Amino acid sequence: MHTPVPDRPASEPARVEVALGQRSYPVLIGPGVRHRLPAEVARIGAQRVVVVSARPPEWTPDPGVPHRVVPVRDGEHDKNLTTVEQLCRAFAEFGLTRTDAVVSCGGGTTTDVVGLAAGLYHRGVPVIHLPTSLLAQVDASVGGKTAVNLPEGKNLVGVYWQPRAVLCDTEHLGTLPQREWRNGYGEIARAHFIGAGDLRDRPVAEQIAASVALKARVVAADERDSGLRHILNYGHTLGHALERATDFGLRHGEAVGVGTVFAGRLAGVLGRIPADRVAEHHDVVAGYGLDTTLPGGVDHDELITLMRRDKKATSGLSFVLDGPGGVDLVTDVPEVAVRTALAVM
Repeated sequence: MHTPVPDRPASEPARVEVALGQRSYPVLIGPGVRHRLPAEVARIGAQRVVVVSARPPEWTPDPGVPHRVVPVRDGEHDKNLTTVEQLCRAFAEFGLTRTDAVVSCGGGTTTDVVGLAAGLYHRGVPVIHLPTSLLAQVDASVGGKTAVNLPEGKNLVGVYWQPRAVLCDTEHLGTLPQREWRNGYGEIARAHFIGAGDLRDRPVAEQIAASVALKARVVAADERDSGLRHILNYGHTLGHALERATDFGLRHGEAVGVGTVFAGRLAGVLGRIPADRVAEHHDVVAGYGLDTTLPGGVDHDELITLMRRDKKATSGLSFVLDGPGGVDLVTDVPEVAVRTALAVM
């Protein structure tokens, strides 16, 4: 089991800038940064705020202006259009305008749902994210992708809506159960193969900052998934399918960990990478204490059907895979190769 490395005390949080011109925003990482929320609200000029929180009152910060707190639950089963409608109605009841703001406080599903609601209400109101899980801090809160699920698949309805600031308070992580640490480590493990380097023995704040910095560089270069941003979906094609196939019994990061091992296996089957690189996928994921095999009872036919519905799949089965020139989106992958890689999982 991978054990979190303690943070070293620091007077100032780490800061990563997501460079998008006039829509650039800071990501602050460190203990106590949630208390900077009033300053960020003042910076963007919001007069009133709706705080959507999946955390108890003592972990829900005061934005420093008149506000309403709307409680929600983290979890994939509430990540749907019904929840988005409920949030938008709460915004309307409070009288929220485009000059006001929305704040999310919760895990990755809360970040996704609140971001989508903020992007749709009045055709877009400012949003600030306070991600409280490791998964949300290393990935979900940064980059402006918002989405909810349909019965037919994961994250099929969404918009791009960048936040105005992201505050990753590492004190929140002290409240997480061990399984939520694993959930976050799945995204950190996949970052190993797309440019973040080996983060296994780094303090958690450095792991978060390195993951965010990688994502910020990719998003700045390709905000809307026209090319390079596909690399952030490494391990996600099978990962999303596993979430659906297990009715979310497998958490997102856990599923991405398995998906990352599978991406290595499939790249090996296709002759894109040598055996030692295939083995590295297994070793890195296992090094974070994550499962490296398919859960029992999943049907390969169902997984393939779900993977064909993936958002990247514009031409047959498509996967982000390692290769001799680095990581690429590979389309029209033969189904027989996919089945062979699944069989050895």
